[in-house]
Amino acid sequence: MNDIMEQAQETFINESLDLLQEMETSLNQLTDQPDDDELINSVFRAAHTIKGSAGLFGFDDIVSFTHQVENVLDQVRSGTVAIKEGLVEVLLECRDHTEVMIEQIGESGDPEITTKSDALIAELLQQAHGDQALATNQSESVSSPDKKADSPVAYQPQVGREESHSVENDNWHISLQFSQDVLRNGMDPLSFLRYLSSLGEIVNVVTLVDKMPAVAEMDPEACYLGMEITFNGDTDKQTLIEVFEFIAEDSLVNVMPPNSKISEYSELLTKLRESRGDDGARIGDLLIEVGALTQRELDQALAYQGEQPEGAARKPLGEVLVEQHSVHPSTVKAALEKQKKIQERRTKENKSIRVDAERLDQLINLVGELVIAGAGTNLKARQLGDEELLESVSLISRLVEEIRDRSLRLRMVQIGDTFNRFNRVVRDVAKEMDKSINLVIAGAETELDKSVVEKIGDPLTHLVRNSIDHGIESAEMRLAAGKPEKGTVRLNAYHDSGNIVIEVSDDGGGIDADKVLAKAIANGLVSPEQQLSRPEILRLILEAGLSTKAAVSNLSGRGVGMDVVKKNVEALRGSIEVDSELGLGSSIRIRLPLTLSIIGGFLVEVGRASYVVPLDSVVECIEHGEGAEVIREHGGSYVSLRGEVLPFLDLRELFGESSSGGERENIVVVQFAGQKAGLVVDALMGEYQTVIKPLSQIFSRLSGISGSTILGSGEVAMILDVGALISEAEQKTLLLS
Repeated sequence: MNDIMEQAQETFINESLDLLQEMETSLNQLTDQPDDDELINSVFRAAHTIKGSAGLFGFDDIVSFTHQVENVLDQVRSGTVAIKEGLVEVLLECRDHTEVMIEQIGESGDPEITTKSDALIAELLQQAHGDQALATNQSESVSSPDKKADSPVAYQPQVGREESHSVENDNWHISLQFSQDVLRNGMDPLSFLRYLSSLGEIVNVVTLVDKMPAVAEMDPEACYLGMEITFNGDTDKQTLIEVFEFIAEDSLVNVMPPNSKISEYSELLTKLRESRGDDGARIGDLLIEVGALTQRELDQALAYQGEQPEGAARKPLGEVLVEQHSVHPSTVKAALEKQKKIQERRTKENKSIRVDAERLDQLINLVGELVIAGAGTNLKARQLGDEELLESVSLISRLVEEIRDRSLRLRMVQIGDTFNRFNRVVRDVAKEMDKSINLVIAGAETELDKSVVEKIGDPLTHLVRNSIDHGIESAEMRLAAGKPEKGTVRLNAYHDSGNIVIEVSDDGGGIDADKVLAKAIANGLVSPEQQLSRPEILRLILEAGLSTKAAVSNLSGRGVGMDVVKKNVEALRGSIEVDSELGLGSSIRIRLPLTLSIIGGFLVEVGRASYVVPLDSVVECIEHGEGAEVIREHGGSYVSLRGEVLPFLDLRELFGESSSGGERENIVVVQFAGQKAGLVVDALMGEYQTVIKPLSQIFSRLSGISGSTILGSGEVAMILDVGALISEAEQKTLLLS
């Protein structure tokens, strides 16, 4: 397979997987909104597009399977088949099976695929039509893409058709002139004919070679062919147009319905003549040859073309509907507005492009190096003291900062797509646990780095499953407690102090802190003499080997999972908070940085070393000891800040810096997760664009440090873990009480 075909196939796989995700989202919503036409159309479009794309590449097994699914969905669209729970369940299974077939493209075929396809289609037809459809299906080959649709959409004649001037022909006519680049773009012209034959019968084909150059001038990678096709099939014009949607932008594609008007054939003659530089008689002969026109009809078309006044415009369809069929103008207006919205949406979609994630990562890395180089240039300019150079460097720094921000936004995606996938998780787990669960999603528009989204999916899945299994009680227990029979799991996301907070909460039975503590003591995780606060006790559920579940199930009870969630979140420089009220429910909050690559920082000096405080965590800076009472007791320290008790840490003592501090020390007031603390530093160096460099595994247990960066001078500076430092300050302050 050449590189172009590999790229085209990769694009097909990626786009199909995206369509399958949209299909799953719509199917999950259909259970609660069975009459929503837009959701039904969304599912149908996904199946139809995947089938069409697969046909172009010759993936017949995918075409066969999705063709059957599409038929049932078409019946749902027409109202012949009603949406019900069982049908949605089977459609979700068909969606999963399609994904398996797509992911196995290029690999050795699985012999069970065909068997699975047959079983799913049989189950789908039974859900749609009952046992009669199942019996009928057993006598047919599921894998035949040439089978006609179960409920074809018959072509409806156009309103206002001039019957006296129409061509008596029950066949469709398709006129093609391929772009010269069609082969270079990885498309096989014959694949369109193969796919077209799955929709009906190709009656006749005439291949046009009139644009072929001399042999010496021929480009072997260019396509010079055209086709005039006569087609017979129970389909509609939109379906036939969509067969050629991958080449429609560059190639000439014209689809003429059966019994089209003479004027419409006249318009086709004009288009063909303009595109091929040929005369009307030559093109007319071709149309006669493929059976689209008779000689008499060709003469009528040419005469009609000559009679039309120059610049004459055809009356809009909306006006014809109102005049001839007494359709209310408001109905036409509503239809036109809907059509406008669809066109605007498609225009917006066409403006977006798909970029390989690896290329985007390379861009971000280069921007990071540019930030470091810019800082070095800025330092040299300050050392030289050249005013003009400083001004130029300042301008470059502002531009680099803007490039940094815009580059990072390229990787920002809404978390809503991730959240929507949990509709399926909740549905499946609730069914397995025999519980009724409602999933509520909020903050779906909240954005964060794509690299964070990719790594947070598994931890969120475990938390959601835990909420259903551990949190939500059985229907009997809920009713006895005066709660609704249907439990609720909530997913929420919002920004807070430069971080994104993701909440997984439920209205279940909550966590019994006493039970957790007893289990932790029994497992040796804490000693009986330890005095723990309620938040500390609740956080014990994140430790390995601790589970309060009495019975082991497929989902939980073995004491593994939550510790892995904690490990994965901390690997993303995040933290987890647990909150629960017995009998009312639980909430677990994951706090993550918005990005893992470049942040705004505040540079401080402690002894001989430099440290970076994430700028979003900085509240203010105050001079240490200036008119403020400082209390140091039992290893803890705090200061009164405008009447507020503020615990603080002396970073020189914490990091073992031997050199003495400057004449004036400062306290950098930071906040994290609603808590504040102060960090005593020797000097404030100002804001600094920080490129985050991950620490080696050797430093993975280093407390209070989350990463490193390279300064303009080439010096390495550590990035402070504000959350860990605040927790340490809080712990030391608790010793005072």
